[in-house]
Formats: sequence, C-alpha cells, structure tokens
Amino acid sequence: MRRDLHGVLLLDKPQGLTSNDALQKVKRLFNAKKAGHTGALDPLATGMLPICFGEATKFSQYLLDSDKRYRVIAKLGERTDTSDADGKIISTRAVNVTTSQIEQALTQFRGEIMQLPTMFSALKYQGKPLYEYARQGIVVEREARPIHIYENKFIHFNQTSDELALEIHCSKGTYIRTIVDDLGELLGCGAHVSYLRRLNVSNYAIDKMVTLDALQTMDESDLDALLLPADSPLQDYPTIHLTEAQGCDILLGRTVPVSMQDRQKWQQAARLSNQKNLLAKQKNLFLNQATTLVRLYQGEQFIGVGMLSQDQLSPKRLIST
Repeated sequence: MRRDLHGVLLLDKPQGLTSNDALQKVKRLFNAKKAGHTGALDPLATGMLPICFGEATKFSQYLLDSDKRYRVIAKLGERTDTSDADGKIISTRAVNVTTSQIEQALTQFRGEIMQLPTMFSALKYQGKPLYEYARQGIVVEREARPIHIYENKFIHFNQTSDELALEIHCSKGTYIRTIVDDLGELLGCGAHVSYLRRLNVSNYAIDKMVTLDALQTMDESDLDALLLPADSPLQDYPTIHLTEAQGCDILLGRTVPVSMQDRQKWQQAARLSNQKNLLAKQKNLFLNQATTLVRLYQGEQFIGVGMLSQDQLSPKRLIST
C-alpha cells in the first residue's frame, strides 16, 4: 500500500535527469501516494528541487511563484540553439572581452527588465509547450515579460577556458539560459550555459538538500525525518492564529468577520515575523493592504491559506483535517 505522507523534501537533483524522472524515483523510495515537484529544472541543471507530498501539494504554487538563486557558468564564444550545452552549436566567435567589460554588461541584467522567453521552454502555445515547436524547427512569436533580477553577481572569469561564473537571484519566470544568451550577444561573442545549479528556492536552506544516492541508503523512518512541514511552502507569508470558533468556520468554508482588535493583533504578529524574514519584508507583506494572503492556524495546527481584507477573512486553500 502507498503511504499517506505530508511534507516537503528538498531534493538535490542530479545532472542528466528530468525533474519528472527525479520525482518518480523519490516517490517510489518514499512509497508515497501523492507527490509533485515545484518548478522544473532542465536535465543539465542540478540543485534544489522541492518535492511536495500529500497535503503539501496544495501549496506548491507558492513555491513556483517564489524567488530562486542560481550558480551558473557561461561558456563564452559559442552560441547554441538551446542556449545551453545540450544544444547544437550554431555560431563560434572569438572572445575578446575584459573583466571590466563583463561587469559593465552585467548592469543591463539587474533590476526590473523585460525578457523574451526561450523557444526551449515549457510555456504553452495552443496547448503545446514551446520546446515541442522548437524541436520541429518552428519559431513561435512570443511576448517579452517583466522579470526582476535582485542580484547578478560576478564570481570569476577564466580567460583560458572562456568560462564566466555568475550567481543570480531572480524572480519567478526568469530563464537563466536567456540571460546568458543575451549577455553573450551584448559582449559580441555569444555564450551558452555549460553549468547550472539552483542554490535556493524561497527561503529554504541549502544545507537541507539531500541527494538521490543518500535517499537510497535510508530506511523509512530516516526518510520521513527529512520531510519539512506541509506549511513550509508558505514561509514568506504572514501568520494568523485563529480561535477555535474562527477556525471551525474557516474549515467549513465560511467567511469570518474581522474586528479591529483581531486586525491589530495580527498586524503586530506579522510585523514581528517580518523583522526576521528579509524576503517577506521586501515583498511588503504587512497586513495593511486591501487584501493579503495569509497562513491560517487553528491554535497551533496549520489549516490552510486565506485572504484577509479590511473587515473579513475568507478561506482560499484548506488542508484536509
């Protein structure tokens, strides 16, 4: 029998596996009934791939929407059709750039920028992912989308191998391959991704990641001990502790009226929480907005997420209790 498990595993995905292949291997190792990953990594890429089990899958979208951090190595002088090392080289040019020129070019890839999604992406067009069209040699017209690059740090440039190492902290929907390809064109030599590792998703700690090889050596109790709480995908959002009566109403799908006293209590708790959480602070998740997504607890038990407005609280996504 498959097991009912609830929580999040931070898998250190190995190179060469698709995210779905990695998910299926983990699901079998845990003998879990229900599991899903949150944001695919290319087969070339390694690093943090959160795997959600059971009730935690209901909140995986909030990890898809969260910020990410990557370490990337760009190979200058070669451009490929996929913008990474798995593609076919379509142009080769001499590399005549200095460190100062690279650092100056990187300023164009910081802050709010517009990015044209790569054809080798999972974005859908007429119900099919773009990469299916790309593999047939079909180019689909795409619209540039706004993204935010919080940090694009120059790490090292090896002039012998023409390899450039960067660390990039970015918003959801950012294609690192596209940044590298655009950077290569700006430098006049072309470039593609030769190495990509995801270091962080949201505020999950890098030292919590575990490899497939390590998982295969563990027994059931050791595996279960690795699971983070089912509410951990929501760690960026303010917390509200409800009374028993309020919690019962929310679990029944009812909207709960919010008194001024309730609001002041929750605001104070959110401010204290945000002082410890820089990412949440950056996102301005204080409870003074028109509507705010919040984590809901009945006493100390997590029951789901809700929408808080000026005078009421309504359920949005609840766990099965």
